[in-house]
Amino acid sequence: MNTRTHAPDTAGPGPAAAGLAIDELWHRWDDARDAADRERLILHYAPLVKYVASRLSVGVSATVDGGDLISYGMFGLIDAIERFDVTRGVRFEGYAIPRIKGAIVDELRATDWVPRAVRDHARAVQRAVADLEAALRRTPTDAELADHLDIDVERLHQVLDQVSLTSLIALDELFVHDDGERRTLGDTLHDTTAVDPQGRVERVEQRVVLRAAIERLDERDRAVIVLYYLEGMTLSQIGEILRVSESRVSQLHTRAVLALRAKLSVPAV
Repeated sequence: MNTRTHAPDTAGPGPAAAGLAIDELWHRWDDARDAADRERLILHYAPLVKYVASRLSVGVSATVDGGDLISYGMFGLIDAIERFDVTRGVRFEGYAIPRIKGAIVDELRATDWVPRAVRDHARAVQRAVADLEAALRRTPTDAELADHLDIDVERLHQVLDQVSLTSLIALDELFVHDDGERRTLGDTLHDTTAVDPQGRVERVEQRVVLRAAIERLDERDRAVIVLYYLEGMTLSQIGEILRVSESRVSQLHTRAVLALRAKLSVPAV
């Protein structure tokens, strides 16, 4: 059974209702910047926001409403539509998803929904991973990590559950350049857009560093990172493949991201 899933097909009611092909609508919008065409584009690509919000909802506090995440993401979608350059020949979905995700993440950060204790736990685990990796020259097991932190494995899993979304946000901000552009894992490994020479060199260097860091991960941690960020699978689908629970996949994801940040010497959130 093929469980692979990606960003949804965004063929929606906007352009179809107006009898327009999406390419034609984009060119009309690019030429005239008509508000009605922008609304049609928003309607057409609205499923992207729901898709991103559902993935980011993993580990979010119960006090954060899913509808709020979608509302935050709509601002990112609108910004992406405003800024998208149709002449570059890239898919809008690939351009928009990081911006939708960034808008949600920025709003979550602005509301400071993550308790200080959770941030402290994230830093402690990341430091422990870095220390153990230096000593063991491999990714530590949960038992080794728990022993280093002087807690039991069950408590470690509770901590990883608490830290889960902060680690997801962290991976999306592994690289943030002076121009404010985010360099997510997916963006960095899938470099399909034309960039300036300096930018191209930077992206190549980033890919080399990230690929090397990912290759040094534990096999299951590496699988979670690849399946979630590059294959677009949900935690539930990854759990079916790895034959573990969705909660366990979330813990593996968190451990993997903190390990990546430790390898790349990126400060914890």
